[in-house]
Amino acid sequence: MLDLSPFPPIDWPRFRAVRQVLPGPVEPDIVTAVQREITRVQHLISPGKTYAVGLGSRGIANLAVVAKTAIDEIRARGADVVIVPTMGSHGGATPDGQKAVLASYGITEASMGARIDARMETEEIGQQNDGTPIYFSRAALELDGIIPINRVKAHTAFHGPIESGLAKMLAIGFGKQRGAAAVHTRGFDHFHHVVPEVAAFIIEHLPVAFGIALVENGHEQTALVRAVAADAILQEEPALMQKSREWMARLPFDHLDVLVVAQLGKNISGDGMDPNVTGRYGPANAAYPGPTIGKIVVLSLTEETHGNANGIGLADSVSRRAYDAIDWPTTYTNALTSTEFNPIKTPMVMANDRDAIEVALRTINGTDPAHTRVLIIRDTLHLEDMAISEALWDDAATLGLTPLNEWADLTFDTSGTLHSAAGVLLS
Repeated sequence: MLDLSPFPPIDWPRFRAVRQVLPGPVEPDIVTAVQREITRVQHLISPGKTYAVGLGSRGIANLAVVAKTAIDEIRARGADVVIVPTMGSHGGATPDGQKAVLASYGITEASMGARIDARMETEEIGQQNDGTPIYFSRAALELDGIIPINRVKAHTAFHGPIESGLAKMLAIGFGKQRGAAAVHTRGFDHFHHVVPEVAAFIIEHLPVAFGIALVENGHEQTALVRAVAADAILQEEPALMQKSREWMARLPFDHLDVLVVAQLGKNISGDGMDPNVTGRYGPANAAYPGPTIGKIVVLSLTEETHGNANGIGLADSVSRRAYDAIDWPTTYTNALTSTEFNPIKTPMVMANDRDAIEVALRTINGTDPAHTRVLIIRDTLHLEDMAISEALWDDAATLGLTPLNEWADLTFDTSGTLHSAAGVLLS
């Protein structure tokens, strides 16, 4: 590890916690909302049939409650359910790995009262317009019907009317590693039309009954629950996508010298820290709007990411504890499937949190470290409370951010780990 002691000391900025008001409504009763929506589409549930309920997208609020309620409601109408993990190559592309990912969301056979069939085998069910094979989970194909449950939100590597949601779960998630890899060979430049194309083929040729779409507010709380009949998914999802964009939490500042992200993980975003928040996207040719940030620092990985550090390459410096937590085979499997290597490149690895932040402060040209524009956040899902440096205060006051305390120095423990920043808890 690089020893910073030979370098001349620097003056650090001071910080205070601030709070921003985040957009969007909240669904007051998740169970009632799911029951209501299942009732709307109950004519699509056939008694005596068994349905593959697709689950697996990361970091969805109340997913276990939504899944359990949906399963109970489907069974109350005389049908049965098998849970099929629908997460492409996640979990190291193994059955046990995918079950472990679901378990981290509170979804187990015991908690759901339903069998989980995590087999990774697929079957080719057709071809894309360019001849690329379309693969689908054999576990799902062996059942009578298909019901995806997913959050509708902005994708981390492409933009279009349809991004992450029910269509993407059908096109990629149900394809397991082989199907996800096949779709990704088309490249993210084409995803805005490939995802709807593949989803349309699946809806036409397979017994998809309906999907349950979830939209979240800026607090990452469930704001909307909507059951959508299979033949309406491609028509209704763009409007849900628009609501998601309107309610999405964002950084309040257009320009930062340093952004410190305390934790990164697949449960936070597909790229560990959401590029729609940071403005740093994995594909090298992505050029979507976002804040201008000089240096990004990552301090740790979440437990729920199971060592998958996809997105670590979008940082400039990381702590040794973040680096040591990386499971490289799992991370490389994700990168190989997505065909994007930028998100898994290794940034500068420093001995601890303090040094990882210090090298960022030292390398903002033309600005004294004590006067750099620094923002510290827990992760890109939790953006209500954050710590700002003094250089950001004028902008913060103009933006209507509420101060929560007075200015103070950052404090690190004896190992150089930052546990909180101006009172903002970082894990």
